[in-house]
Amino acid sequence: MSADDFTIRGGSSESTNSEKWIYAERLALELRMPLVRLVDSAGGSVRLLDQQQGTRIPGYASWPLTPLLGAVPVVGVALGSCAGLGAIKVAGSHFSVMVRGTSQVFAAGPPVVKQAFNVDVDKEALGGYKVHSRKSGVVDNEAEDEPDALRQARRFLGYLPRHVWEPPPHAACTDTPGRAEQWLSEAIPRDRRKLYDPRRILEGVLDRESIFEIGRYHGGSTITCLARLRGIPVGVMANDPKVAGGAMTRAAAQKTEKLVDLCDTFHLPVVNFVDQPGLMTGVGAEEEGTITAALKAIGAIEQSVTPWVTIIVRRAFGVAGAMHGRKHGVDGRALDHRFAWPSARWGSIPVEGGVAAAFRREIEAAPDPTARRLELEERYHRLASPFRTAERFGVTDIIDPRETRALLCDWVQDAWEVAKTQVGPRARTLR
Repeated sequence: MSADDFTIRGGSSESTNSEKWIYAERLALELRMPLVRLVDSAGGSVRLLDQQQGTRIPGYASWPLTPLLGAVPVVGVALGSCAGLGAIKVAGSHFSVMVRGTSQVFAAGPPVVKQAFNVDVDKEALGGYKVHSRKSGVVDNEAEDEPDALRQARRFLGYLPRHVWEPPPHAACTDTPGRAEQWLSEAIPRDRRKLYDPRRILEGVLDRESIFEIGRYHGGSTITCLARLRGIPVGVMANDPKVAGGAMTRAAAQKTEKLVDLCDTFHLPVVNFVDQPGLMTGVGAEEEGTITAALKAIGAIEQSVTPWVTIIVRRAFGVAGAMHGRKHGVDGRALDHRFAWPSARWGSIPVEGGVAAAFRREIEAAPDPTARRLELEERYHRLASPFRTAERFGVTDIIDPRETRALLCDWVQDAWEVAKTQVGPRARTLR
């Protein structure tokens, strides 16, 4: 662990002996143990010129920032104002958390922003939790207070191994593998326009009280979390139709990439609950470069080797729908292991949008355009039945939603045996 003391020169690492905190990080790498950074640092200071009578080129040649991320779990906890290097310490981690109203994270503080842009802004508006845990995604989670931040750090580490050369910890489980929640059979509304609560589905399938969500308020159309099945840690993704219809936004793609890299680095099997209508469209999505972010997420998925299973619960359309699992893998032999609920539908484009585009003139010319549109939609929905795909073995099986937990609990035992043989560092760390 390394910690800043704000009472001494504002916690600036450059105002004290930087080799001290670097030593702590190198020790974590040498002894292969998790690293927790408690950050409260004002960053650099011009007053150093008086003290050192000179300047130095930025950078710390002995700081193993990237090697650490490929070897041991790293947690960044923002406990105050974290500027410059302090912001990097928080964000350059596998999991980061900041305290609401107390912590701020920014490349430079308000005085520097005022000088550079002649803009008056306070610390909270510049880098508070509403900026970074809800908009930018620089910080994963927010905490009510410092004890809550530390509890979240401890809980995150509880899912991961001490280092990449060992498998994640297998916890005792009192939740019955065969538990079948009857309401799951009606969890997905028959009316495709109606919404549902994906977090309730996760609670009904995963081990009770085992879900630890990461990045809840950023990229909300995709849920990312750590959880357990039969006591075995797994990474979990799910689409939330209540946010942007569940579409793959730039922020959602970034969350996907980060979770996949985390799970692959520390050998956690991945479970993906899919209700994906496709890439987010529109002027804003194009200006944000959503396609590029999606391509990076595809890279993370295809480069991962950890065991993976997909449950398609409703939609899987377009490029984003194709991101439900590996198609090729690093060696070209990846197995796209996937199951579907009877409510699932997939294709290159949703039926409703496809009918509107392909039959626009016919619909407009019909005596009753609405009736003709509904007639066409009904026809193509019948052709899009998941059972037709299953007959061609395009999906491993169509399962009763109530049997999902039992299926995953069987799968995770085999996946765990594979994951244990994959220990060791990956060729990449931060993407």
